[in-house]
Amino acid sequence: MSIFTDITALSPVEESRFMMQWLPLVKKVVRQLSPQANGMMDCDDIEQIALMGLLESLRRYGKPDEQFAGYAMQRVRGAVLDQFRLHDWRPRTLRQKTHKINDALREMARSLGREPTDEEARQQLGLSSEEWQEYLLLDSAGAMESLDEILSVEGRDHRGAFVGRELEEEVDTQRTLALALNSLNERERIIINLYYQQGISLKEIALVLDITEARVCQLNKKISEKIKAFF
Repeated sequence: MSIFTDITALSPVEESRFMMQWLPLVKKVVRQLSPQANGMMDCDDIEQIALMGLLESLRRYGKPDEQFAGYAMQRVRGAVLDQFRLHDWRPRTLRQKTHKINDALREMARSLGREPTDEEARQQLGLSSEEWQEYLLLDSAGAMESLDEILSVEGRDHRGAFVGRELEEEVDTQRTLALALNSLNERERIIINLYYQQGISLKEIALVLDITEARVCQLNKKISEKIKAFF
């Protein structure tokens, strides 16, 4: 039985109309997540998966209202990320390389008594600019993926918010998330809003904040770590 017991099924004509209406949301998700595919899937494939996520959202939700955007965004992103995980979008060798670099960076931080700069880290590790950018994207993508799961409680529809979970636990989760988000500084909140709510790509966020894309990746990872610490 559907979790949305008061849903009236949309007709094929309505489904088609709403799919066209909410197509920009799909485009946002594809633009945002396609760099994380790392060549594993092209944009057309990602868009098809995102469209299926949108269609499933409409069929589970019913006629869209003011809360539909948040609900659909999480469903569409989740559909794409599920496919990334299914195809093991980060090959084992790259995951191992990322773990080794993380270990080396932690050791550098202990030696310096501070976080190393990008240039210090890159030179110490013997990485080219391209390799460093690849590392930052892969490393932050894992953090963003797990943060997606935490932030998804914000995008739930009120009709299905407490299904499968005790009300008290759900309220506690919402309270913890609110505290975590309030702990972020202004720039971190801007990144959360642009990336997770408006679907802006990392490259576009870098232009908005006048920083490098690499720096946005690093900040995104720190945001993820801050929020996860509250849980």
